[in-house]
Amino acid sequence: MHRPPTPVTPPRFAVLLLSAFATLAALATLTACAGEAEDDKPPSTPSGVTAQAGSATSVHVMWDKSSDNEAVTGYEVYRLGTKVKSLPGSKHMVDVDGLAPRTAYSFTVRARDAAGNLSEPSAPISVTTPAPAPDDRRAPSRPGKVQGRTDGSTAVTLTWERAADDTGVTSYDIYQEDSRVHSVSGTETGARVTGLRPGTVYTFTVRARDAAENSSPDSDPVDLTTPSAPGRSGGSTAPTGLEASARKGAVELRWTPPRTGAPVKEHQLYLNGRLATTIVWGAEPPAGTATYTMTVTDEPGTRYSIKLRAKLPDGKWGDFSAQRTVVVR
Repeated sequence: MHRPPTPVTPPRFAVLLLSAFATLAALATLTACAGEAEDDKPPSTPSGVTAQAGSATSVHVMWDKSSDNEAVTGYEVYRLGTKVKSLPGSKHMVDVDGLAPRTAYSFTVRARDAAGNLSEPSAPISVTTPAPAPDDRRAPSRPGKVQGRTDGSTAVTLTWERAADDTGVTSYDIYQEDSRVHSVSGTETGARVTGLRPGTVYTFTVRARDAAENSSPDSDPVDLTTPSAPGRSGGSTAPTGLEASARKGAVELRWTPPRTGAPVKEHQLYLNGRLATTIVWGAEPPAGTATYTMTVTDEPGTRYSIKLRAKLPDGKWGDFSAQRTVVVR
């Protein structure tokens, strides 16, 4: 008769050996966890904090980047010690709305890292909102003669002529393409914009704003190309000299393709920040200035922001051109 095999009991020394191995593994795990230093170092205190009244009920707060041993993941803005805004680490400016006219306020900023460590509060900055102008519906005139220069590879300085307004200009807003990147007091006629990328084409415009939040039309654009970073080979691959003019039912474009050592046969056309079409020429693309007519069907007064980039001989897309704005007729 077949009998089932008798279970084999491990020798006592084997059980002890396995237990020892398990203990060693547990100790190793605990040691490894203990060796992972907990991040308890807070970011540096934000500096360069400014607060500018943008209207009778809003204040624009800005600051310089903080540093951290790991990374700054966010910023917190406080009004009289109470947190009013939380922002990601990539943002260094914010509008605080819902304020009272003709009132003094004090703001501070703290930086935060991924571990939740908060920096010390920045030095407090005070600002007073102006009196309201409820019946003011007239926008300021556009700022004139906007000029600019690069300051190294990551900053530019802009200047302009004052705008006029029936009640007074409270601030000037600086736009990079269609995004506001800086604001200064209505008494200022210049600003420095930082945090830019080396070897990049930027288009800046300036708008004047009054206490009733009326904004002027855009100033004429100024195009600035930041110098390339040390060690970067080659020049800009952006199309240059872009011009955009509107006529009934169409927008006409003119530009100079980048010099790539080979004919540039394709360009991507971006409209309001989104790819609209790819312009493709045959075997013989135009030499020198290129032209393109874009049919439009939107109502007169529609505003378009336009920029281009070229397809390079290696198949990659090059840098974007400066941006142009045009209003449909």
